[in-house]
Amino acid sequence: MQQRSVPPPHLPLYLAAAYTLLVIYASLYPFTGWHDNGVSPTDFLFAVWPRYWTSFDLVTNILAYMPLGFIWVPALQPRYGRLLSVLLATLLGCCLSLSLETLQNFLPTRVASNLDLASNSLGVLLGALVGARWGAELLDGGRLHTLSKRLIGDNPMANSGLVLLALWLLTQLNPEIILFGNGDLRNILATLLTTEPLPYSAEHFPWLEAGVTASNTLAVGLICTCLLRKHRHQIVAALFITALLVKSFSLTILVNNIDLTWMTFGSLVGLGGGLLLWLIVSFLPRLLQQALAALALMLATTLVNLVPENPYLAATLQVWQQGHFLNFNGLTRLTSAMWPFLALPWLMLLRQKAPEKS
Repeated sequence: MQQRSVPPPHLPLYLAAAYTLLVIYASLYPFTGWHDNGVSPTDFLFAVWPRYWTSFDLVTNILAYMPLGFIWVPALQPRYGRLLSVLLATLLGCCLSLSLETLQNFLPTRVASNLDLASNSLGVLLGALVGARWGAELLDGGRLHTLSKRLIGDNPMANSGLVLLALWLLTQLNPEIILFGNGDLRNILATLLTTEPLPYSAEHFPWLEAGVTASNTLAVGLICTCLLRKHRHQIVAALFITALLVKSFSLTILVNNIDLTWMTFGSLVGLGGGLLLWLIVSFLPRLLQQALAALALMLATTLVNLVPENPYLAATLQVWQQGHFLNFNGLTRLTSAMWPFLALPWLMLLRQKAPEKS
């Protein structure tokens, strides 16, 4: 009898695909000003050692590509085995880096560099080697896979839900948004949108901020409880604590000092109100929770596109020397803007796939 090939596990494959797309976006951001500079796209491969470079650049490039190698190894391993998966993951990462560096020749804000290519390739190789050792935890029989299966089940929609929550945590690294305020399309669709933000008022702004935070808190909490089979309340609490720590970290990077400016009156009221609402409705049937999560997401997205700019945050961002964080900030900005529009279809598909459980 011919042995059937084993399909790759869903979670590692989803994580690998998502991270690959994030790397592509971060490497080519802001996608404007494409032109031919008259130089051969491969000249950078044979260029001399760059005149200006820092150890920070090298370490950042290595660390950015390590997760790529790490995740692709368990994604490929069930089909190709450990050793070949390491080779394929390394080759994939090197080819991806080479392609992106070549494309950067046509972007005025980017500089193709053989040093970047070398550090990216080293990063993906190190990540692949680490993935060969510990990546099996994500596979069938691994502890992380077993824990995931026990908490959320083992179907594609459940695994994609974990990726969705991971992307939500990534959005908290964007210092430009109100606490949990994803879905702001005004920068992306500036020429298409006809609605204007509400005028800023020191009296009304905190309550608008509270509405954005509360509706997003309710939506994310319900998405998490719909995903989980057990330990819902403990895991949701841990998720929000992690998100607040990530938010504090992003603001600390912004001002080079410990910063908790997200703790405004409006955000604290919204966080408390959203958590209270989530706690009450988390005992409702699952399908009703999904419907409420979708409504909360739509409300939050509408509000965040009407809220006026926070003058304090705008003044802080004006003096922010983005430097090496420019591309990463563009990545988190896009993820933040698109996250609700990924979550809504997921909720609708989950309703069809997942039977209601008590």
